[in-house]
Amino acid sequence: MILAAFAYYVLVIPISLLPLPILYLFTDFFYLLIITIVPYRSKVIDGNLERSFPNLSKKERDKIKRKYYRHFTNLLAEGIKNLTISKASLQRRFKVRNPEIMEELAKKNRNVLLVSGHYNNWEWLITSQAFLFPFEAYGIGMPLSSKFWDKKVNERRSRFGMNVIHAGNYREALAQPTDLPKSVLVLSDQSPGDARKSYWTDFLNQQTAVLFGAEMMANELDYAVVFFTTHRIKRGYYEMELEIITEDAKSLSWGEITEKHVHLLEKQILDKPQFWLWSHKRWKREVPQDLDQLKRSQIEKFTKRYRS
Repeated sequence: MILAAFAYYVLVIPISLLPLPILYLFTDFFYLLIITIVPYRSKVIDGNLERSFPNLSKKERDKIKRKYYRHFTNLLAEGIKNLTISKASLQRRFKVRNPEIMEELAKKNRNVLLVSGHYNNWEWLITSQAFLFPFEAYGIGMPLSSKFWDKKVNERRSRFGMNVIHAGNYREALAQPTDLPKSVLVLSDQSPGDARKSYWTDFLNQQTAVLFGAEMMANELDYAVVFFTTHRIKRGYYEMELEIITEDAKSLSWGEITEKHVHLLEKQILDKPQFWLWSHKRWKREVPQDLDQLKRSQIEKFTKRYRS
């Protein structure tokens, strides 16, 4: 705890207060290190790229890898800056192309799930969500292993109005009355914890276990579902683009919401692959041998719970 507090107050926060161009100088140096001397998670990235793009040559995959390392080190600078960045600076650097999508849903007093993946800069969205849209903003995630860092990082994320909640208590948190409709940010591209509770689909050239939580929440809570794409305009500047998946989750069959947001994310990745989180061990779960039977069981349970 003492070492963590020292690192936070004496090192991290003072560094975060530096101008972003200065932080980029530090991470530019780090980029040179990881492409020459200490490659970060090189085997994980190589394996993910080879599985996802088997038709590309090694030279082509290595080009994506180098671009990813450049993006990753930019994210380090932007993530550190996120701890102290001003609201005015965030408003300049992170914008929405079509805010009318959310504005119309707010006029209808519809609660919304904002769904996507770890593509481009998601940390700035977490911090800015409360002032981007006329909603009470929430973000769902898992707690960090260190209670100190979990508390401090979430305090920084929530300083402009975001409510950070954990996956284990989202029902209680979202049941609280609010003056505005709720918008809940869900990043659904991490590797699930249980292969048999996952939704399985073809994603980036392979059978992939996908978190089913967004679809369950939309049906359970009667939320509209909006997918967002984050575009990099230039270094340190992003624009978010919105697309409605559905305003009526219960009108769709099992898996339709998940299929839609998974393949919208896939489209992003195929367009500009360097901006996805390739250093994450995404394909840790083995495909169940009884996958067809498992899907039938999942459909039966889903129908009984949400359609009967």
